[in-house]
Amino acid sequence: MKWAEPMRRTENIVLRGPEFHRPSAFELATSWVHGTLPFSPIPEVAISPREAFERAIMPALAREPCFVAFSGGRDSSAVLAVATALARREGLSEPVPVTEIYPGVDEADESEWQQLVVEHLGLTDWVRVQVHGENDLLGESARAGLLRRGLVWPAVFQVKDRLMGEVSGGSLLTGEGGDEALTARRITPVTLLVRKRRPWSRRLLGAAAWALAPAALRRARERRAMSTDDDRTWLRPAVRREHVRRAAADEAAEPLRWDRATWWLRRQRASSVLFDNYAALAAEYGVVAHHPFADATFLASLARAGGGWGYPGRTAMMRMLFSDLLPDEVLRRSSKAGFDRAFMGEATREFARSWDGSGVNTELVDPEALRAAWCSDRPSTMSGLLLQSAWLAAQPVATERIET
Repeated sequence: MKWAEPMRRTENIVLRGPEFHRPSAFELATSWVHGTLPFSPIPEVAISPREAFERAIMPALAREPCFVAFSGGRDSSAVLAVATALARREGLSEPVPVTEIYPGVDEADESEWQQLVVEHLGLTDWVRVQVHGENDLLGESARAGLLRRGLVWPAVFQVKDRLMGEVSGGSLLTGEGGDEALTARRITPVTLLVRKRRPWSRRLLGAAAWALAPAALRRARERRAMSTDDDRTWLRPAVRREHVRRAAADEAAEPLRWDRATWWLRRQRASSVLFDNYAALAAEYGVVAHHPFADATFLASLARAGGGWGYPGRTAMMRMLFSDLLPDEVLRRSSKAGFDRAFMGEATREFARSWDGSGVNTELVDPEALRAAWCSDRPSTMSGLLLQSAWLAAQPVATERIET
């Protein structure tokens, strides 16, 4: 199987700004970028994590107009809160939150949290974009983007044109990277037992034991878990096993020390490709995108502050960083919105019903299982790149070639 061959794209694509990363056939089938980059030492940083976070935001505020991609979740709320406080302190124009709203998609409804944060911060400007099916991965906007730029990972980038149009010519702050930067680390259960003196439980003891287990055992455990939980039902058995093997190896490569694990986040190829493609997409609209949670100085400062043991969890880090700016109910929130149905709706199903099975690599993918995934009540956006590949291949104007 030619898992590493470049994907095909159409002749009529005109790229502007930085070049996009083009997924291999294996990345296209799995909708993931596996692998890690070489580890480098954690830089010496003399400022606190909060100061580093502000420094990461400052260039965006200085390049007006400055917008914040604001969903109402903890990460985007933190970015909006810090950016607003920093702008007021420095005498700069306040950032403008930009929110996509999905009427009829209950799991994507964050209106109460959004209103709470905006009112708490005392903001008056707020761009709210109503989305009625336009963000389908095969909606009108996505199809135009596919013909213009070809396949790009992740697939949801093809429906960001409307958002980018709203912020055209300015700067954009996002909460991307927050889930990774502020999540529990491999050592966290050990920290809870040894440093925080949490009451022993079988679950906590088991998690601590696995954290200390040799790499080979942790890889095997990750493979077993992913083999059960991964929802990429469309992959051929051998391809699914290879995906699980690579993904488990990446997960098991996390260092034990909290500081090294935090800095290790920058070594994941998936993150590197995500932010590179985000920059290329934003450049099409003259936008400069900033992701403070993924900023190198912020991560280095956070790593230095946490040391070898780190913090007991995400809420503790949110409180450490942002307790002076946001209500505690936002800082300790555990719920998250879901957007799969917003991205894969009727346009997806309409194409899937009439799809002839072409446009995907059948050595890697089972077409009928893929069709079933697209038509399910809970479709996974992990099948979105294949959806777009199949649609793009069916266009009569497309003359395919292997990209060099």
